Amino acid sequence: MSPRRVRSVTDTDDDLELTKASRKAWGALESVHVLGYFADDVRDAYVALGLRPRLSYFVARSAAYGAVGPEVPIATFYVFAPWLHRKALPAAWEVASPEQVQQARRDAMSTVLQRVIGDTDLTELLALVRTVCGGLTSHGRPLYAAHAGLTWPGEPRLALWHATTLIREHRGDGHVAVLLRAGLDPVESLVLGGLFAGNTPFLRETRGWTDEDWDAGTERLNVRGLVADGALTEQGMTFRRDLERQTDRLALEGWRHLGLDGTRRVLELATPLRQTALASGILPGWISTRG
Repeated sequence: MSPRRVRSVTDTDDDLELTKASRKAWGALESVHVLGYFADDVRDAYVALGLRPRLSYFVARSAAYGAVGPEVPIATFYVFAPWLHRKALPAAWEVASPEQVQQARRDAMSTVLQRVIGDTDLTELLALVRTVCGGLTSHGRPLYAAHAGLTWPGEPRLALWHATTLIREHRGDGHVAVLLRAGLDPVESLVLGGLFAGNTPFLRETRGWTDEDWDAGTERLNVRGLVADGALTEQGMTFRRDLERQTDRLALEGWRHLGLDGTRRVLELATPLRQTALASGILPGWISTRG
């Protein structure tokens, strides 16, 4: 039997309903956003600029900051091994400017979105998610703030993707705050997250930490009673679920700005897009468990 949720004294019935609806709405929108991290078209656009395929992720996601060195993304991406950032930055800016990288990202995403969602009428959904974004604030949200400073695209599919980026980075900044408050370092966060989401092989392959790092992080979680025999303990499952609930709460401000009915409408309109994205063949299977 899964642990029963303990209701916070600060939760209202409206907040509980909005939290549930907003998490599902975020999950649907996230499936559209992450196409940009897995589509060959996007990677190829970076390579055409002269960037290295594996390292282009760090360059593209950092480009909103400007021509920064590795220190800023080490801090704000949180879970990646520092050596990956240092290999990517600042050397990438000698190959392409942040503005060129941002434009290549948008041009490639335009191609991907045309193929995946085609001529779907996005008018209502885009208006709703722009309202969500209108309620987001920047304090303590560095990745969100950087992307919020970019110009909104005019084309509806790209504008929707930009909105999903803002919602994603705002939520992610909050999640990092939750991890820090929980006393989880980057590797411990990955070990717990991988066991929770079932994507440990993907995380081990892409986040840059050594086997020794993973083993040491796992042992620290063993000592805390959160992991045993390569799986989450009951305490660990409760702990990790609570991290998600805290993240959901920190992500509520934009959804409150929209309201519960609007949030439910976002979920209704975005669910077909999620299904189309998952069926596109671009995304790994574990993405379907998010949200």
